[in-house]
Amino acid sequence: MRRVIVYLQPLLVALQFLTILPVRVNNADYSRALRQSLLYYPLVGVLLGALLAAVAWLGSGVAANLLAAMVLTVWVLLTGALHLDGLADTADAWVGGHGDRERTLAIMKDAASGPVAVSAVVLCLLWKYAGLGVLLAGSEWLLIVMLPVFARLAVMAAIVSAPYVRATGLGSVLASATPVWQVWLTLAASLLVLLALAPLPVLAASLVTAALTLLFIVLAKRRLGGMTGDVYGALIEIVEAAVILAFVLFI
Repeated sequence: MRRVIVYLQPLLVALQFLTILPVRVNNADYSRALRQSLLYYPLVGVLLGALLAAVAWLGSGVAANLLAAMVLTVWVLLTGALHLDGLADTADAWVGGHGDRERTLAIMKDAASGPVAVSAVVLCLLWKYAGLGVLLAGSEWLLIVMLPVFARLAVMAAIVSAPYVRATGLGSVLASATPVWQVWLTLAASLLVLLALAPLPVLAASLVTAALTLLFIVLAKRRLGGMTGDVYGALIEIVEAAVILAFVLFI
């Protein structure tokens, strides 16, 4: 039993960082679990997707547009709107920073949200809502389970492919503690499993995810010299919205 609990610790740490699910981690195992938690990000995506699919299935008698709103609400609640906050801060900072690194970072730290931030969040949620409506109308339960996975794969790739702005930040800790080959092996294995389940939609979603991840890395390096927690959050939200669109176009 002790061994099982030890193996679960990295997953629990990943759940702590990516969701608001009430999980507890043994303090004695925390440092080791943190170093291994990055490899469990795809599984966190699967768990989130499974919860969303369960909500969708339980409400399958409800009109698709109303059910889409319900599922989207649960989606936001499960993540505590943490990634939406990152999207808002990043959008505000990118526009208000006018190309200046220090100004951009300062705006990211500001808790206030301007019209650019609000617009980015509203548009992102609108895309998700519209896409969910189509998937739910077609009872695409499997694709709904997959939705959150791609964004977690994107963050994994970004963490090991681009430096973190602050040397002591979580991104730096994870990147230095997790062997890069293990991350890429986990990414490849995850994609192979997803491709086997739904080849065409997953191929389209994978290409979109790879393109957006590369774009975020290039832009973040150029403007900031690396990634930040807010940029990771923005990447998650944008990839999720784009993957929904890819699924809708290729189901």
